[in-house]
Order: sequence, then C-alpha cells, then structure tokens
Amino acid sequence: MKFKLDENLGTRTQRVFQASGFSVITVRDQRLEGCADQQLYEVCCSEKVCLVTLDLDFSDVLRFPPHQAHGIAVIRVPHNPTLPLLEHLIRQFLKALETMPIDKNLWIVETGRVRVHQTSENE
Repeated sequence: MKFKLDENLGTRTQRVFQASGFSVITVRDQRLEGCADQQLYEVCCSEKVCLVTLDLDFSDVLRFPPHQAHGIAVIRVPHNPTLPLLEHLIRQFLKALETMPIDKNLWIVETGRVRVHQTSENE
C-alpha cells in the first residue's frame, strides 16, 4: 500500500511509515503545498495512494467520496498535540492496517480507536 502525507505531517511521520515498511510520499515532495483540497484528493485518486492528513475537511464524504479513493485517513488530535502523541496515533493507524483494509474507506483515527466510515458507490 502506498501513502501520501498531507503538508500538515512532517518528516518524522514519514520516517514512521518508512520504518514500518510502507511506501510514502509527501505533499511537499511533490510541491503540492497550498493546493486546493479537491486537487489533492484528485491527485491521490489518480495515483492510487491513501491520503493521510490532519485536515478534518477530508472527513466530508460528500466532497471527498471514500469509494473513489484508495483510502483517506484523518488523524484527529486534540488542541496543541505533542509530537509523541501524533506518532502514537500514526502507529495506531498502521497497526489497524494489519487487521482491516482502508481502500475505499474513510478512517477517523482518534486516541484509542479507529472509526471506519464505509460508503457505497450509490451514496
């Protein structure tokens, strides 16, 4: 599985993915910083990569239909999160991938749980 990290996730997060054996590229690597959310969604769909972001806008299933994507993971952090907490949530996300696929789904990753929003093409 391939992942794209949104611009709100840095190189430390990228290293966590790489250490777990995943292929990962960042928005910064592709010089897509500041692009519109819709454009980023379309790029991820065309590249067949799962988007990992802190941006809650991507949890809007009407604007960003999960069934057209290869996965959208929104990492929900409390206000003023610490780097260790963010890394913990990323590791929790990667652990969840061992038991269920994210393809065509939206995951909301929170401390202690992963909420899965499954949609059909008819939604």
